[in-house]
Amino acid sequence: MAALWWGSLTTVGFYVVPMLFANLPTSAMAGQMAAKLFAVQTWIAVVGGLLLLLSSRSEAEHPQVARLQEALVWIVAGMLLALLSELAVAPRIIARDNLRLWHSVGTGLYVFQWICAGLTFRKLVAKAN
Repeated sequence: MAALWWGSLTTVGFYVVPMLFANLPTSAMAGQMAAKLFAVQTWIAVVGGLLLLLSSRSEAEHPQVARLQEALVWIVAGMLLALLSELAVAPRIIARDNLRLWHSVGTGLYVFQWICAGLTFRKLVAKAN
């Protein structure tokens, strides 16, 4: 799940959305499609994060569960960043309210979410000591 979360953030944010702006006829069309993709990405983060959180509650004596519990802060932070971006920042970008500011804030939140997902993924694939 962590790999899906990090991989989808990477694919959407660093490959697909730039391709939209490079290849669609207008930036308005690209922006509308990007907003839809980012909304879907938010729900991937939320559902994925919830599944990871549920997995961390296991009573099993398994190294993966222990590593998952160590990654809780990154999981919760990434989920909160995704929700903040979708519910607070995206509406301002769509409304074109101080677009430069809110686009910068949204980009920052997305990058920090990408880092949280990457740290979660890294923690889960690390070899047991």
